[in-house]
Amino acid sequence: MSYEDAHKLLRRNRELSILNAIAEALNRSVDLPQALEGVLRLVAELLSLRTGWIWLLEEDTGEPYLAASQFLPPALANEPERMTGSCYCLDTFEQGDLTGAANVNVVTCSRLKALIDGTDGLRYHASIPIYSHTDKLGVLNVASADWRELDADDLRLLYTIGYQLGVAIERARLYARSAQLAKIEERNRLAREIHDTLAQGLAAISLQLESADALIDASPTRAKDNLRKALDLARLNLEEARRSVLDLRAAPLLERSLPDALRALAETLAREDGVSIDVQVQGAVEELPGRIEAGVYRIAQEALNNAARHSGAERLVVSLSRSDDRLRLTVEDDGQGFEPGAATTGFGLIGMRERARLLGGTLEVDSLPNRGTRILLDIPV
Repeated sequence: MSYEDAHKLLRRNRELSILNAIAEALNRSVDLPQALEGVLRLVAELLSLRTGWIWLLEEDTGEPYLAASQFLPPALANEPERMTGSCYCLDTFEQGDLTGAANVNVVTCSRLKALIDGTDGLRYHASIPIYSHTDKLGVLNVASADWRELDADDLRLLYTIGYQLGVAIERARLYARSAQLAKIEERNRLAREIHDTLAQGLAAISLQLESADALIDASPTRAKDNLRKALDLARLNLEEARRSVLDLRAAPLLERSLPDALRALAETLAREDGVSIDVQVQGAVEELPGRIEAGVYRIAQEALNNAARHSGAERLVVSLSRSDDRLRLTVEDDGQGFEPGAATTGFGLIGMRERARLLGGTLEVDSLPNRGTRILLDIPV
């Protein structure tokens, strides 16, 4: 192998190592600001650059904003207003000017051009456009004091980094939309559940009270029976209302992973109801779509509430596992059990089965009197 070939091979291996490190940083998190900051640190370190920053365009308005920055020179870091508004590279990027920032290029930074002090010798930066297919997403700017031009290898490497960023940004935005849709779907489901449970319950209470009113003179004893039934229904509906209100509070998954949220739920129920709850986790269940996390958590919450408060159980086991493209949740208890066929109209089971159906999965109930209960959720991921 000639010296030239060996040099090319070494450079190519280095480029692949850089791209692999950046890919790992982008795949580590779906939090966009965190991912972008990590990429900037890597790019500056691996390419021996002085500084860098990333502009993104707002999805709704197309207005540029500073999404991340790394080691800005004092003239920019100490005067944040200089890093607002448009500039030469953003203007040429949005106009599609291939001699400007719409293509990988080294340009004179218009934010530093008129400054004398606090620039750390920086005058030029490389502008790397960030696209998703043909959609303009933003610009990555990286700078070195001695840059004037880029060779073909530099251009290719920076172009690929820009492509990686575009894929990661689009993925993060899709994840955020998915989480928002999951919240809307959850609230719509709760609205349907409130209508199907509380509205029907109030109708039943009204019927019992009307019967009591009609019988109060002719048959006081029968009227009292109707009043007792109305009181029992009112208590049941009050419990349903409280449960629905708890469901509508801030989601417990906002700052927790699904396993952590399940452990916190188990600790709360164990403390309040005096039962032993063991949570077991297997497989890669830390990173799941928001709608799946919310649905699985609510099913587990319903199953645990029912078991802890109504089954007479002393011990419960929650198992969450992921294998290939399937996610499984199992909730088992050693309580009194029941005949599943005789409990198909229970509000809890109806809600759990509906959630499972919305997730594209199935919910199985295995129970017998005095033999405990096992609930199995199986959904595709």
